[in-house]
This record gives sequence, C-alpha cells and structure tokens, in this order.
Amino acid sequence: MHHTGGPGWRITMDTSGPMLIALYVRDAAGLDSAGQPALCHMAPKIRPVDHSNLTSDVGGISALKTEWEAWWEQLLKGHPKMTPEVTPPEFEAFGNSPALRRVLQAHFGSALTWARERRAEYAALEAEREASGAPQLLGDMVEDRLLEVGRGSRDFTLTIIELPLTEPRAWYLEPDKIIMSNELLTQPEVFRSYVQPVVELLV
Repeated sequence: MHHTGGPGWRITMDTSGPMLIALYVRDAAGLDSAGQPALCHMAPKIRPVDHSNLTSDVGGISALKTEWEAWWEQLLKGHPKMTPEVTPPEFEAFGNSPALRRVLQAHFGSALTWARERRAEYAALEAEREASGAPQLLGDMVEDRLLEVGRGSRDFTLTIIELPLTEPRAWYLEPDKIIMSNELLTQPEVFRSYVQPVVELLV
C-alpha cells in the first residue's frame, strides 16, 4: 500500500483481494461488460467456461450476470472489506444469489489461488516503486495544483485501487475512488492524463 498526503488530504494506492476474486469469477463465467464500471479483462487471461448447464435451473446466465453485478456494487461500496463474506463451501451470504453461489462453489479454489498470485506480484511491484520513488508523482500533482490555485487544499481522501487489467487505463468512481490498471504508473504521462483531472476536482 502506498500513502501520499499533506494537511487535510490523503491518497492511498493498493490492490483489492475481494475484487480480484470477483473479477476472476466474472472472467471465468464469460460475463463480459458486466458491472459498473465495465472493466476490461484481467491479466493473465482467465479462460471462460460455459456455465449455462450449471445455472439453467436458477435463472441461467442472465441471472448470474445480475447477481454478479449486485455483488460487485457491494464490493465497490465496501472497499477494502469483503462484502458480503465469501465463506466456502456453502457461501451462505449468497443465499439470494443461487446462480452466483453455484459458480463460486465451482471456481472459488482457483479464484483464491489466482488472487493470491496477483497479490504477491503486486507486493513485488510496490517494492520496486518505493525504491524508484514512482509514487511521488501523486504528491507532485497535488503540490502543482495547490501552487496553481494559490491556496491550501480542501480536505479529501482518494483511494486508487490497482488491478491487473489488460488495458492501461483508469476509471473514476465518484466521489473518491479510481480503479486503475497496475501497469499505468509505468507510463507517467498516461497515468497523469487519468489522475490529474480527478486531483484538480478534489483539491
């Protein structure tokens, strides 16, 4: 986790284990474009499997998509918590989402292993960044904006959730979250093009 801050403001960058698990399930179930924002695929690519037989008597793929989107919304609101609790083998918290519950039962072990591998990669990436001073770019952006407006910053917090996405881009979730490809910070100009407008809005 990276923290950058000053009087009244704080920016945090981290990944999210719960979201990694949810996005593994999304990609494994072939739920392209599900959820808001509709994020691109994860990297490394997860092979989709046909779940029509598994879910046919509980609403099929359309029910699965609706249930997954409701789960995703809860995860975004509850970040960094796992909301609701994902507890195998029964996944009791998903009693009202029978299609999603079946898919979780089928894929949870693989999803957990995949998410742990991505978290380990992220920890190595964080260590590299700390050594190179890359996260300082965030502080510089805020300081530049404060000089521009000629006053102290308004109080704000900004959470940047980094995920292993195939496209180097970001999605702003009002009022205080950004979901971003964890490759984006290696491209400072592209990173700035997504984050600067949000910093200007908040500062």
